[in-house]
Amino acid sequence: MKVYNVTDERFKKYGKIVKGIDFSGLVKALEESTPLPEGVAYVPGLDVLEALPVMRELEDKTFGEAAVQIGYCNGHNSMMNALEYHKSSEVNVMATDAILMLGREQDITDDFTYDTSLAEAFFVPKGTAVEIYATTLHYAPCGVDGEGFKVAIVLPKGTNLALDESHAGGEDGHLTAKNKWLLGHPQGGLPEKSPMGLVGENLKV
Repeated sequence: MKVYNVTDERFKKYGKIVKGIDFSGLVKALEESTPLPEGVAYVPGLDVLEALPVMRELEDKTFGEAAVQIGYCNGHNSMMNALEYHKSSEVNVMATDAILMLGREQDITDDFTYDTSLAEAFFVPKGTAVEIYATTLHYAPCGVDGEGFKVAIVLPKGTNLALDESHAGGEDGHLTAKNKWLLGHPQGGLPEKSPMGLVGENLKV
């Protein structure tokens, strides 16, 4: 799969580089206070990250004074496996080099399938923060050249927490956590009964 640089014009339909905020403290905290598992670990919110001054700055400048949570997605990965979207932007802050596989919600069909051949991959260097738009399909980052990755994940508070009730049918059937709609790949190794939707190759970088 071809990998573009995040500065490529192609990235503009998926998101933008966040400027004017100092993320160095967040990068340092990710390096020193979060694990690097062999698989992939996601934590919606972590106290040591949310105690940093950058949290208030993100709330004020990027999320329009709305409450956010800062967690992480760390580990080793090279496959797409699934794609998800939220009804809100997400900010990713790279504590290592990483690759993001991205698609467009507009390309999901009426029967909730998405052709993986439409996705594109972008290299994002360490220290860079990107805002991923609400209409952008994404999932766990990928490492570069087999290395692990550490990425801070900033989302509206409560996103990705457990649902209060069951959901079924159409888009509602793809809701797997609060503010998280998922399309899985049959070869993605997802938990049993995860909603599928990706057709085509389970892409790899």
